[in-house]
Amino acid sequence: MAAMSDHHDATSASLSTALSEVDAHLAAGGWDQPARLYALVKTADLLLAEPDLAASLDIPARPDADALTPVEQEALPAGQPLDEWLASIGWPAEVFGCALAHEVLTLPPSVEADIPDHPGADPASWAATHPLRREVRMLVGVLRDGSRGAILRVRGVGDAGDDVVTGPELVPLLADALAATLAD
Repeated sequence: MAAMSDHHDATSASLSTALSEVDAHLAAGGWDQPARLYALVKTADLLLAEPDLAASLDIPARPDADALTPVEQEALPAGQPLDEWLASIGWPAEVFGCALAHEVLTLPPSVEADIPDHPGADPASWAATHPLRREVRMLVGVLRDGSRGAILRVRGVGDAGDDVVTGPELVPLLADALAATLAD
């Protein structure tokens, strides 16, 4: 049983590393980015299939056995809701996991009763201009072995830097939707 737990711990660590790499890449690009989907593939398998990639991607010639490489996929089609898009995705067996980065606006529960719900109301525009709004980039990843990880980056205000929170169960519904894309 310990060997299985060690393997799960290793793949969880590899997921965390892959998510950190994606987060650093996205953070360097700033805010207001579209949703981005990544296939997570075993780096060793990728190098077997594409040996010339090692040099161009700065990957060691002999990567860690559990190392994962994120491969960005095509963008969310314009006008398609995120949940419908995810429901239409299925991955081949070579894909060991997947990750999604998505920016959202959040409001504290204390203003929930103030959200306009009358005919003609535009709650999204109202939220976008609310003084208590927070912009959050959710980066969620899941693996076929059940490992999950998430990084939430909260946009800094003024001169303050972004706040970052990590954990496996921060966005469970999005993780569930991603896991469903890996189901056979």
